[in-house]
Amino acid sequence: MLKPSLDDLFKSSIRSVLKNKSRTLLTTLGVIIGVTSVILLTSIGNGLKIYINQQFETLGSNTVYISPGKIFSDNGGFNRSGANASTMISTSFTQKDLNNLKRNLKSSIVMPMKTASGEIKSNKVKKTVAVIGTDYLYGPNNNAAPSEGNGRWFTKEEEDKKSNVLILGYSIANDLFPSGHVLGKKIIISGKSYKVIGVNDKKGGGFGGSGLDDYIYVPLEVANNLSGNEKIQQIVVKVPDKNQIENTKQEIKTILSKYYDEDAFSVFDSAQLLNSINAIISTLTIALTGIAAISLVVGGIGIMNIMLVTVSERTREIGLRKAIGAYPRAILIQFLFEAIILSGIGGIIGIILGSLGTIAINNFFPAKVTPGSVILAFGVSFLVGIIFGVTPARKASKLSPIEALRYE
Repeated sequence: MLKPSLDDLFKSSIRSVLKNKSRTLLTTLGVIIGVTSVILLTSIGNGLKIYINQQFETLGSNTVYISPGKIFSDNGGFNRSGANASTMISTSFTQKDLNNLKRNLKSSIVMPMKTASGEIKSNKVKKTVAVIGTDYLYGPNNNAAPSEGNGRWFTKEEEDKKSNVLILGYSIANDLFPSGHVLGKKIIISGKSYKVIGVNDKKGGGFGGSGLDDYIYVPLEVANNLSGNEKIQQIVVKVPDKNQIENTKQEIKTILSKYYDEDAFSVFDSAQLLNSINAIISTLTIALTGIAAISLVVGGIGIMNIMLVTVSERTREIGLRKAIGAYPRAILIQFLFEAIILSGIGGIIGIILGSLGTIAINNFFPAKVTPGSVILAFGVSFLVGIIFGVTPARKASKLSPIEALRYE
């Protein structure tokens, strides 16, 4: 009786797989597409998490936000209530609310924020931009002030005088002034002239839309003039010590509850917001990866079909080997090896393509390949080979040598 070693069977399987390279490539195509998709989607999810974490780190862990509407549900996730959306649109804060918070939160820095839009004109460039209205304290305390050599943030005096001064985001500054000479220049927003006093460093982000580098910062009253109202859309509170965050949040709720219903506003810190965003990204990544993994199943079915065809084509070979003493177990192992090799080749090519795709995507969108995603993708492709290779391998091992030798 012939007792080939596992090494001999593996080498024989490789020779059989490589005998028809075109068939091998076409057979593994489903696995390649599946693994590539899994790598790309998990990389985008990981990249998003890393980017968002970095952005929140720049703001610091001692930041509390006050926004209209009930943003978080009772279980800690984002509130999906349709009624909440209308509340957020109809509710806003006033200068009186801001002053009240400043008066009561003496150890914290309380800053307003509102978003307006305006049409900008400069150097033959015409576009609609997002304008952030805030106060003289916001930039230095939220990593939004220009670095040394790139100008400055506006002062309290300029804010009190409602001076038409502004700080440009990195991208909008390059769009308006490609030559790089920006400070002191005049630009027109919605028909009014503004002086550029600073340019922010590159922040990144935006995901193909408006990001931090496209924002323009102005004093709050200037933004009020642009928007035509004095509504404050958000209030940001910097707490001196992160250990005081919970007490500060409770104090804010107590103050605002005198003037607003409990569901009319939300008080949350950066960690709470970050956890909710990461949870959503994780859920989406798992869901999309699961959909992409369907192509791995399709690829596995393709491998099983081709292996069944291969068993039929090699029926006489199997009969001959059995006639001279080959064990059924050896036949089963060899055909199982062939299925695993096919899926393994698909997995390796898919990992390479997915990694290259991630590098390309990272130029436009945050993406990062992790060892965990590579191990997962290759492990699943390996498992596909085993699961879908069993049926053809069992069929081959159970062939009768007499009937196999008679097969035409």
